[in-house]
Amino acid sequence: MVTLSENVLFGMGNPLLDICAVVDKDFLDKYGLKPNDQILAEEKHKELFEELVKKFKVEYHAGGSTQNSVKVAQWMIQRPYKAATFFGCIGKDKFGEILKKKAEEAHVDAHYYEQSEEPTGTCAACITSDNRSLVANLAAANCYKKEKHLDLEKNWKLVEKAKVYYIAEAATFAREQGFETEDIKEIARKTQALPKVNAKRQRIVVFTQGKEDTILATENEVTTFPVLVSDQSEIVDTNGAGDAFVGGFLSQLVYDRPVTECIRAGHYAASVIIKRSGCTFPEKPDFH
Repeated sequence: MVTLSENVLFGMGNPLLDICAVVDKDFLDKYGLKPNDQILAEEKHKELFEELVKKFKVEYHAGGSTQNSVKVAQWMIQRPYKAATFFGCIGKDKFGEILKKKAEEAHVDAHYYEQSEEPTGTCAACITSDNRSLVANLAAANCYKKEKHLDLEKNWKLVEKAKVYYIAEAATFAREQGFETEDIKEIARKTQALPKVNAKRQRIVVFTQGKEDTILATENEVTTFPVLVSDQSEIVDTNGAGDAFVGGFLSQLVYDRPVTECIRAGHYAASVIIKRSGCTFPEKPDFH
């Protein structure tokens, strides 16, 4: 059995404190929210976060896409604790303190850059029956300063300790690259063939597409993997599925396991997360 060292996995992104609550239609209407939506907070949503906390019974979770993935990876790895490191920016405030506590509970080694100009980023998940309306206020998450955090020797040491690095990529990648195709297999193939600095290691490309097949592109071929089929009645919330897939995938990649195993773990993690509200999971994984 391979034993991992601490800080073997490194993730960096926008840390958000997820604030989840079951709300009523009046609350959605007041802030002009659709029952099933994902938006960035505007001026009119300023009071929403405080009101949510005051008016409803809320649950807090460490969120933000990369932080979710790192959290799921740590859960799949189990031991050692702090196998996963996370960097991001928060505010010096109550929500920042809660976020630190939540990351610690998830056994993630989170090192936040703390500043006072902007409050900690939050994501309100307003739940009505089966729907979730997400309102994200990035705030502090946008204030990360490389020279004040990443470049510090003690932090850079953690970067150097890692074997696997993860930063979420934007879905507009193909458009930006001018690939001129909507065919996901073709995009995967073209992405795999892009120029690469380190020619010794082949690039592999993995695309997930919700309940459709997962695509893997290597130098020689493009393969598809069907996702695990869940009974529709068991699905509670599909929002965290993509982040969970990444977490499951990374949890095997740090052990140098074959890509097919990484994908299998990704599908497993996603299948667990969609049966729960938010990006949450049971105490231990049941993955063999």
